[in-house]
Amino acid sequence: MISSELPEILGMSDRIYVMNEGRIVGEFKGSEATQEGIMAAILKSSND
Repeated sequence: MISSELPEILGMSDRIYVMNEGRIVGEFKGSEATQEGIMAAILKSSND
């Protein structure tokens, strides 16, 4: 599934990969993922 709706992703996923500009910038187990963690991965990769 591909989505930009974080609540939907958190509710339906067993594993979450965060991509930015075609690169995987974060990986989370569904049970451990938070909106804050996902956003941090996106923002960190934007600053690289």
